[in-house]
Amino acid sequence: MSRYRDLLAEVKVSIREVSEDDVRRRLSDGRRFHLLDLREAEEWQGGHLPGAVHVPRGLLEARIEALVPDPAAEVVLYCARGNRSALAARSLGELGYANVLSMRGGWERWTELGFEAERPAPMSGEQRERYRRHLLLPEVGEAGQAKLLGARVLLVGLGGLGSPVALYLAAAGVGALGLVDGDVVDLSNLQRQVLHSTRTLGMRKVDSAELALGSLNPGVSIVKVPERLTAANALALVTGWDVVVDGGDSFPTRYLVNDAALLAGKPLVHGSVYRFEGQASTFVPGRGPCYRCLYPEMPPSDFAPSCAEAGVLGVLPGVVGLLMANEVLKLVLGVGEPLVGRLLVFDALRTEFRTLRAHRDPACPSCGDGARPVLSQGGPACTR
Repeated sequence: MSRYRDLLAEVKVSIREVSEDDVRRRLSDGRRFHLLDLREAEEWQGGHLPGAVHVPRGLLEARIEALVPDPAAEVVLYCARGNRSALAARSLGELGYANVLSMRGGWERWTELGFEAERPAPMSGEQRERYRRHLLLPEVGEAGQAKLLGARVLLVGLGGLGSPVALYLAAAGVGALGLVDGDVVDLSNLQRQVLHSTRTLGMRKVDSAELALGSLNPGVSIVKVPERLTAANALALVTGWDVVVDGGDSFPTRYLVNDAALLAGKPLVHGSVYRFEGQASTFVPGRGPCYRCLYPEMPPSDFAPSCAEAGVLGVLPGVVGLLMANEVLKLVLGVGEPLVGRLLVFDALRTEFRTLRAHRDPACPSCGDGARPVLSQGGPACTR
């Protein structure tokens, strides 16, 4: 023990320490820095500092580049009493991280002072096993999985796009899924709508989806809305959800869900497919363009035939739908860069992705300066 104490004393002279009160001030001031909790999973479950990212001490060096890509960024480490974090601060310094601080008294001193802490709801053993691969990701971890378990996502359309979105969000542990679709399962759907099956032919799509999703993950709450989105019900349907997903197959629905999401202040994840080409984007009110900024007016029907008229490669909605599901997960977790202000285009024949920049239109009838969208089943509708 004397050797350990001597080593610890030597280390603490060579690193920079910071008090718990100083860390609290940094958090309350909104200062940008990386706050890493180095304790074990059981300790983290008992509570942690607000905004902290969990990375066990034994994995810090292996994960630090993913957690903190910029070696010049400010990093605050803490553990139970400040010893593990002190040793870790020296290690990161040797790796080239020049602005690392160790919180002196650790979690125990933080709680003694009565400072604010986050205490995630404990996961069951079954949940820990089911989401184990998520828990290993520092960008997700237990805090991120808790966000997913508490998230509410509304899916408009349970066809080719809605199918993969629903399946992968349920698999990821999104707590509640709202399913909006007024159709029944038809044999021609099964070439691409993998949420449904031969044994559910003739069944309402919301019921068929409930069976599939419940079999995949019975812990997900399903809210069924067996009707089409209309101007009369759109705003009420999107209210109360965290993210809205547009998996519709018609232009009137796309314009309608765009305006309803704008009015409700909800992020909207969009996708569409046509023959061998698909698109995906994310629209966040106040942070970029909306769907009408990209497509101000509905095209004539003869210029934009439906999949039933023009056909679609069966795997294409799967590719685009997975991109949409990825967008939802990023929005819920607060990680990565969503497709805000970008339109991602996929060419299935060339296996090629292109990214097109999109900008908010100040004259947009839905989100432009002074515009207030009025829900209508179709073309531009607004008041100024």
